[in-house]
Amino acid sequence: MGKKKPANKPETKKIRIALDAMGGDNAPQDIVKGAILASQDRDIELVLVGPEDVIKAELEKCGYAGSAGSEISIAHASEVIEMGEPPVLAIKSKRDSSIVVGIELVKTWETAAFVSAGNTGAVVSEATLTLGRKKGVSRPALGAVFGFPVGPILCLDIGANAECKPEMLVQFAHMGSIYMEKVFGISEPRIGLLSNGEEETKGCKTVQKAHKMLKKAKVNFIGNVEGRDLSRGVADVLVTDGFTGNVLLKMGEGLGEMLLHSLKEAVDGNPQLNEAAALFSPILHSVIRALDYTEYGGAFLLGVDGIIVVAHGRSNAKAINNAITTAKREVVQGVAEAMRG
Repeated sequence: MGKKKPANKPETKKIRIALDAMGGDNAPQDIVKGAILASQDRDIELVLVGPEDVIKAELEKCGYAGSAGSEISIAHASEVIEMGEPPVLAIKSKRDSSIVVGIELVKTWETAAFVSAGNTGAVVSEATLTLGRKKGVSRPALGAVFGFPVGPILCLDIGANAECKPEMLVQFAHMGSIYMEKVFGISEPRIGLLSNGEEETKGCKTVQKAHKMLKKAKVNFIGNVEGRDLSRGVADVLVTDGFTGNVLLKMGEGLGEMLLHSLKEAVDGNPQLNEAAALFSPILHSVIRALDYTEYGGAFLLGVDGIIVVAHGRSNAKAINNAITTAKREVVQGVAEAMRG
C-alpha cells in the first residue's frame, strides 16, 4: 500500500500549482501572461515548467520582476510535446518535456496541481500512467462546468475517451456526482445521460445499456436528457462519451462567438439598437460567458490520483488565469481526496 498523498505540503501555506509554459497555440507568451495575472492571488505559488531560458526571457518581456507576496518559480524541462504529436509516442520519447516534468511534480507532492493547454492526449496519458487511476475507475474523464444562469452544469466526458463502454459512463456519473456535491455543495446531484430522446429505448446500444445500469446505480439518475436541456437546468451532471461531449463543447463555443459577433454587427452604428442592446446585454453576456472557454478556463481530469486541469489549446492569458483558478478550487475543496474515497 502506498502512502496517502496530501492535497498540499502541510508546511506550505500557499497552494503550489505547476503550469506548462510551453503548452498551447499561444505559448509561451500568453501562458506567462496568464501566470502573472494569477500570481496576484496571494494564496497561489506558481511553478512554470519548460526551458528555463525561454521562460525567463518571456517574464522579462512582460516586465515581471516579482512583487511582495507574489511568487513564480521555474522548473526546467528541455523538451516540448507539440500539439500534433501522437500522445503515447510523445510521452515515451520525450521524458524531459514540460508535460511529463509537470505531472511528475504532482506525483512527488512538490505541487498540488498541474495545468496545461498543451497536447490533451499526452496530458491524459501521462497523468494516467504516472499518477494512476482511482480505485474503480477504468478510464479517467475530462469534465467542464458551464455557469449557466440556471446554475452550474458539469459535462463529462468532453474529450478523454472517444469511445466508451456502458460501465465507463456509470463511473463518470459517480465521479460527476461527487464533484458537484463537493465543489458546489449540491446534495444528491441530478445525473442526466445525453441521448437523442428522453425515452429509455433511445440512443445507441451503449447508451441504452448505460441507462439500465444507471437506474440501479447509487446516484440520483433522472434519465435521458437531450442537447437542448443543457442550458435548462434539467440536470446537474450531463454524462456522455468523449467524442459527443467534445462536439457539444465546440458547438457551444462556436455558438457563443456567433452570438457575440452578430450582436456587435447589429448594433454597430445604430443608436436605437444600441439602447435596446444595453438593456439586454447583461442577460445575453451571461449566456455567452457560460459558453466561453476563456471564462471556465479548463477541463479537469477526474479519475486520476491528482489534480490535473487541461486548458483550451487556444487559451489566452485570461483563460490560463481562470484555468489556474479552477485548479486552486479543486485543491481547496479537496476533490482528489473525495474521489479517493
